[in-house]
Amino acid sequence: MGFFDWIKTSNENLKRVESRIYEHKKDYLEVYQRNQALEREIAQRTEELHKANQTLLTLEHVWDMMNSSRPLSNVLETIVSSLHGEFGYLYSCIVQKQLDKDGVFYSLRTYLKNEFSQRLEKFLGKSIFDVKLKIKKNGKIQEAIENKTAVHYTDLFEILTEVFPELSDEQAHEIAKKTFTKSVIILPLIASKEFTGFLAVFSPREEAKDDELNFLNLFARQIELAITIANLFETVKKQAVTDPLTELFNRRFFDDAIEREANRALRLNQPFTLIGLDLDHLKEINDTYGHSMGDRAISTIARVILRNARSVDIASRIGGEEFSIILPGIDAQGGLAAAERLRVSIENEPVEGLGNVTASIGVATFIEHTLDLDDLIEMSDKAMYDAKEQGRNRVCLAQPQKNISWQDVAVNAFVEILEKHRIPFNNKLALELSHKLQTRQENVKGNSAQELLYSVVDTISQTYTTSNQEGITKSKMSLATLVAKKFKLSKSEIDKLKIAILLYDIGNTMLPDEILKKPAPLTKEEKDKIVEHPLLAAREILKPITNISDIIPIIEHHHENWDGSGYPNQVKGEKIPITSQIILIVDSYFAMISDRPYRRAYTQEEAIEEIKRQAGKKYSEELTNEFILALDEFYNIK
Repeated sequence: MGFFDWIKTSNENLKRVESRIYEHKKDYLEVYQRNQALEREIAQRTEELHKANQTLLTLEHVWDMMNSSRPLSNVLETIVSSLHGEFGYLYSCIVQKQLDKDGVFYSLRTYLKNEFSQRLEKFLGKSIFDVKLKIKKNGKIQEAIENKTAVHYTDLFEILTEVFPELSDEQAHEIAKKTFTKSVIILPLIASKEFTGFLAVFSPREEAKDDELNFLNLFARQIELAITIANLFETVKKQAVTDPLTELFNRRFFDDAIEREANRALRLNQPFTLIGLDLDHLKEINDTYGHSMGDRAISTIARVILRNARSVDIASRIGGEEFSIILPGIDAQGGLAAAERLRVSIENEPVEGLGNVTASIGVATFIEHTLDLDDLIEMSDKAMYDAKEQGRNRVCLAQPQKNISWQDVAVNAFVEILEKHRIPFNNKLALELSHKLQTRQENVKGNSAQELLYSVVDTISQTYTTSNQEGITKSKMSLATLVAKKFKLSKSEIDKLKIAILLYDIGNTMLPDEILKKPAPLTKEEKDKIVEHPLLAAREILKPITNISDIIPIIEHHHENWDGSGYPNQVKGEKIPITSQIILIVDSYFAMISDRPYRRAYTQEEAIEEIKRQAGKKYSEELTNEFILALDEFYNIK
């Protein structure tokens, strides 16, 4: 091959190599470009996953806070802080819908405290919390409310002038230009299908992408859930301390509140007044118009009470037609004036379908009248009953308490029973016993006075039973008192129980001997008469007697069983006064260990086993357990 042929061949080979290199270069370039695109996509997906992870972690944190019963304000603060710190928003706030006498308005529930909020407060001249935000009817926020969808502002000046009418255009421009905010996103909040407000986030980006709006919607749903949970918690909390008919506080809340107020009054040496109020003639209203009308009258009085009460006053429905109002910091004269205003307001407030009703009101003041809380409540009740006895529809102020003992009340009751022949009893013996009791009031004190009372009751009891009654009243009294102390009853309640122990069986004197002392089983007619004896005692013998009206319900219910199988009214469970339950179990025990015409006396062990067998039926489980413990103490003391 010649030289020129070799050059020609080499040139052709070189061109073929260059051609192949060029072809591979295109392949390499395509691979490189694909790798770059893949790296960008990986970086983008990594950023999205990072943001998603941040969102999930924040939502998990918020959820944990909601489950830990943290206050709603803490949950919402966490949300706005997370939006700023983890998601790069410049500012965020949560606005809530509110209502006052002027109608609907909006205010900030929580917001991020930073330079922007400080600058805004400086121009407004007050805290942002104190500003009533205005929503334009044709504005974007109103659009978000109506459509329940997010809206996007790209002009900060626009939203500032829309929601802050206090700002001038110059001030709004000044605030807008000193921030890096490029857009504001508004997301409506819907809780229990009701619009409750909106979430606002201030973004450094002009556009809001779909994934960003999805993230924000997740936070909005968390806010809605937090608000729903908080509202539900408040509802349950309110129901626990609120009377359902009147929406006043219930007895449980009242008991706690008056104890707190008494402690505060003693600490500050500042009085408070207790008003006791009772609707007049409720029984007649119920009998004539039905219980629904009675409930309407009670609800009307409750509304009047709330309208007249100060924000610090505590108004409660104690039960039935009875109300109590605590007036912190008010002395007796101030309480008397407040009670009179309330009385007039009730008298002038018509009940729909019924007309006007009235109330009897009693007033007592802590520190001025007494330093004992139980005494204060009793004095308020006594003043209220005085108002009823004086003709109703009036206010009575409690009088300084005369230390009338339970023994005095019991003696007066027995003297009236014996002297006015309210029971079929030997006249000569009745006069002798009455004379003894009246002499006791003048000359006998302390334990000797009680022994005389026990003796009188045992003597009366001997007329309608064949068993030996000597000393039995004293034993019943001691055991009943021990049981009452197990239930932590107040001195006042224990004193009422003591009086009831003396009087509860007085109705037996009205029953024929052939029934009370019959050795054979009773007929149905005879049993019916036995069933009536608590009512005879409560209504015919004791009701006319003064100063024992609060004892009568105890006696009337002392044969009611826990499961409702008792008599005379088949009341059951907690509706039976605890003092009545105590009388029943004590009376049952002593009846068991006493001889009867139809059986021998039980041993103590047999009686206890029978009482245990009746637990949950005749007696509550709790009463049975506490009674057995008290019985051990009783025999140890004895």
